[in-house]
Amino acid sequence: MANSLPHRTTANFGTLPVFMTTISTILGAILFLRFGYAVGHQGFLGVIGIIILGHMVTIPTALAVAEIATNQKVQGGGAYYIISRSFGLNIGSAIGITLYLSQAISVAFYVIAFSEAFDPIIRFLHYEINTPLIDKRWIGLASMSLLSVVILTRGANIGMKALYFVVGLLFTSLLFFFLGKPTSADHSFALNLQITNPDDFFFVFTIIFPAFTGLVAGLGLSGDLRNPSKSIPRGTLWATLGGFVVYVLVAYKLAISASPQELASDQLIMQKIALWGPIIPIGLAAASLSSALGSIMVAPRTLQAIGNDKVFPGTGLNAWLARGKEKDNEPTNAGLISIIIGFVFVAFGDINFVAQIIAMFFMVTYGVICVISLLEHFAADPSYRPTFKSRWYVSLLGAITSFWLMFKMNAPYALLSLIVMGGIYVMVSSYKKKEKGLVNLFRGVVFQASRQLQVLAQRADREDLDEHWRPFTICVSQDTFMRRSAFDMLRWISLKYGFGTYIHYIKGFLTEKTNQESREVLNKLIQLAVGSKNRVYLDTIISPSYTSAIAQVIQLSGISGKGNNMILFEFSQSNPEALQEALNTHDILFATGFDLCVLNTSYKGFGYKQQIHIWITSDDYNNANLMILLGYIILGHPEWKEGIIKIFAIYQPEEGNRRKEELQELIKEGRLPISLANINLISADTEKKTRDIIGQISADSDLTFIGFRHEQLKTEGHHLFTGYDSLGNVLFVSANKKKEIN
Repeated sequence: MANSLPHRTTANFGTLPVFMTTISTILGAILFLRFGYAVGHQGFLGVIGIIILGHMVTIPTALAVAEIATNQKVQGGGAYYIISRSFGLNIGSAIGITLYLSQAISVAFYVIAFSEAFDPIIRFLHYEINTPLIDKRWIGLASMSLLSVVILTRGANIGMKALYFVVGLLFTSLLFFFLGKPTSADHSFALNLQITNPDDFFFVFTIIFPAFTGLVAGLGLSGDLRNPSKSIPRGTLWATLGGFVVYVLVAYKLAISASPQELASDQLIMQKIALWGPIIPIGLAAASLSSALGSIMVAPRTLQAIGNDKVFPGTGLNAWLARGKEKDNEPTNAGLISIIIGFVFVAFGDINFVAQIIAMFFMVTYGVICVISLLEHFAADPSYRPTFKSRWYVSLLGAITSFWLMFKMNAPYALLSLIVMGGIYVMVSSYKKKEKGLVNLFRGVVFQASRQLQVLAQRADREDLDEHWRPFTICVSQDTFMRRSAFDMLRWISLKYGFGTYIHYIKGFLTEKTNQESREVLNKLIQLAVGSKNRVYLDTIISPSYTSAIAQVIQLSGISGKGNNMILFEFSQSNPEALQEALNTHDILFATGFDLCVLNTSYKGFGYKQQIHIWITSDDYNNANLMILLGYIILGHPEWKEGIIKIFAIYQPEEGNRRKEELQELIKEGRLPISLANINLISADTEKKTRDIIGQISADSDLTFIGFRHEQLKTEGHHLFTGYDSLGNVLFVSANKKKEIN
């Protein structure tokens, strides 16, 4: 995780600045310029739908922000800080940079709206005094210049003082509006009254949505707050709820005061309704200026926090962006970049174009914040202890609504914003490879899901599992770093159809030294497994003897939530005596219901992984089906995709035809990918021993299956597995019970 952000030397703001910054952005330019347009095109009910839909995003986000903010020490950087510390620096950077861009572009949006407040003056001068029509972009550029000088020279403190004044004007103008009268005496009110051929609902929603983006504005002051974990939830939630109420009341007042045609055609229709008309342009100017002030205070702080985390490549740029004034750490350099971006978009002068851009980026940010909250609920991390708690289904609603609305608003913009964030994520991940915040969060979610599934699997267990048998295989080996054949066998068996647990055995007693050794060995095991297609769970065990280690591990339930049902031993063809200690446990294994597999590793290895030979004799009543199933399972691994299975059955001559028909019927009914032409019957009426027959026919096989019975181990021991020197790797199989294939 990145280093913590430094405290601002004068963090003295309380809850009120968060509320003021948030509410002034919520009740901003859109309220005065575009809300009448929305009511005219969608009617009162349509606008209520827009308000509710917008708050289906903002209220879950506000609750999620309040929750996350009360779980950790929130420092400078606002929403970026919360996201990066919860989701990890890589994904946090991707969201943070796009969030910063939307905040910086918001400055231009509100400055353009501010210039719209001068429209009555411009028209008056043109029509009454005959002056040329002034391009409002010049007013916007002049306003942007003045705003830049104020912020660069005086910083957030002067901005906050100005904010109190303009918020006062804002609420005064709203009061005059509510006290006003309809534009005509005969105006009638209808819930769904709208103009003919109205704009699409989601297009209107896109234009209106920036009104709801004030939620993030208050977060940006986190580094300037005395108690962010208290001020952020209170200020944000009160502003969000207050904004909801005001918007509903304004929509109703507009609907009962003017016709849809008037609302749709006159963007300053509120001044015709207000008790004193000129207060509306003044309120618009105040709202736009307050929102611009809020955005231009927040955006540089987000960029400064990004620079502090060294997100950008190279140290020089990050250090320059993170640098602030010595007195109060005011982000002057980051402010300069924000101002340049603001000037560029003010020059465009199209408020609808800018609204669509910032709506998309803010929607992405809100959706991700809800996803964070949702994942934190399911991860059930003991360190996640917020004093304010939301509900997981509220966060889920916010996340789904956000991403659904993105594509309904403008699918190309939505796709582009996701591509931009994906590109930033890849860029940051390429040089910050140690940041694993996203992985850690999902690991917690997966852990909780697997925990629940294990409990359900155990409760759903039945006495007879052979009808739908699958291998739950465990392997205990002390030769891991000498030969990989046992690990390869386990990963082939467990990739698709089963579960595999590979345990490296360390001889000794559990001490601090051996415990440290086991950790180092486990890390080495994980590194060895990287790059191979496997679903094997890796672990180590420390025990004074190999026999006691086996006795311990066969009692483990396994990662599947069920008990293991098969154990795999491995030995080198040149040293079969090493297997004897493992075989001493065969009585315990048989008594506990384990199937036993013994892998004989030869110098030939697994060859080209093209042929599997399965040998069945009259003694393999229990073993035959298990060997066929294991052969089929191994062929399911991509490394054996070119492989085929050949079955060789050794029977007495009088039983030959009956046995072949039985095998053919078994292959057909079991839908096994074994060609009937590959079923071969070999007469037992021969002077050759079984070992010699197998050695001659399967000399070129890449893997050979041979069955054995439990009773044979008592009389032959490890000699049972010798005498196959001409073969490649051999898997000896002993089934505890007959398995059902069909």
